[in-house]
Amino acid sequence: MRVLVAEDEEILAELVATGLRRAGFAVDTVYSGDAAQAYLGLHDYDVVVLDRDLPRVHGDDVARELVASGSRTRILMLTAAASTEDRVAGLDLGADDYISKPFEFPELVSRIRALRRRTARPVPPQLERYGIRLDTVRRSASRDGRELDLATKEFTVLQLLLEADGGTVGAEELLERAWDANADQPGAVVDCVGKLREKLGEPAVIRTVQGVGYAL
Repeated sequence: MRVLVAEDEEILAELVATGLRRAGFAVDTVYSGDAAQAYLGLHDYDVVVLDRDLPRVHGDDVARELVASGSRTRILMLTAAASTEDRVAGLDLGADDYISKPFEFPELVSRIRALRRRTARPVPPQLERYGIRLDTVRRSASRDGRELDLATKEFTVLQLLLEADGGTVGAEELLERAWDANADQPGAVVDCVGKLREKLGEPAVIRTVQGVGYAL
């Protein structure tokens, strides 16, 4: 899942981003409304965590523009205001959910995952192929009963390949769905797939489809 955090309090934005990355998300951060608009125009985000009180372009205007464009990106409004009127106003703008500061981080993660489920194809709790078993809830993976110690990106790439059910997943799609905007393109995907192949062991199960991507 790819998330954009648009929050003008830079320390808070980076704390949220760090926590979301540990939860397995690919996260970009911006600190103003115009920057949020630029990133939303460049990348296909699953969810934007959008502070209402952004400088230069107000968060409400970012939300209006995103909704008007027909984007599939879900909007989670984030604000210091906690009144019912503020929540209603945010939802009336087209936000999909609303959370007030201060908030409990586990709740934020749960709300983001819930928003993603509204538009994503349902993913089974466990994915299996070629003796590989991946638990998407516990975020654990094994092959032939051997536990795999996977980094966050390796886990996400493996999940995307398993979800494809033998189909090919393009390198650009992997990069878009598993990395943030600072990824070393296209070296990040190549390096990650190489490490994943080593950890999965023999016989090799990830094949390269020349000029297209990867398949399991």
